[in-house]
Amino acid sequence: MSGPSPSTSYAVRVAGDPADREACFAVRKEVFVVEQGVPQEIEYDAYDAEAVHVLAVRADGLPLGTGRLLYGEAAAAKVGGDLTVGSLGRLAVTQAARGLGVGAALVRAIEDAARARGLAAVDLHAQTHALGFYERLGYVAYGPEFPDAGIAHRAMRRAL
Repeated sequence: MSGPSPSTSYAVRVAGDPADREACFAVRKEVFVVEQGVPQEIEYDAYDAEAVHVLAVRADGLPLGTGRLLYGEAAAAKVGGDLTVGSLGRLAVTQAARGLGVGAALVRAIEDAARARGLAAVDLHAQTHALGFYERLGYVAYGPEFPDAGIAHRAMRRAL
């Protein structure tokens, strides 16, 4: 099967059923575990059960990308204890779907989910190679660079 073409149509939705959540986890495994070498035992965590997961799927149902939103107490430790700030994480787009706008669409869907929950801002921990991507979406880096799963990251925030 060939990868998506630039004219690929896709939809982004909240992962509302077990099949959607499994598709999210499959994309994360492909991108983080296989491609980037993140140990599988740290890729999936207790936050997955309560997170809002979003999924991008091609018209034929092929999963193209995913991300998640943590909010409330689940996000507090990641965002300095501020319950008005959500935490965007686990944003992953399959290699074949990169460059199609899937990542930006997923970020906007996560922001919409944050707004729907009354949040004032969204934080994330960006891999340093992706700083420009998030900056183009309105995120501002703060704090020092730090390692996560052996990969350099920076914290970023965008007010909603």
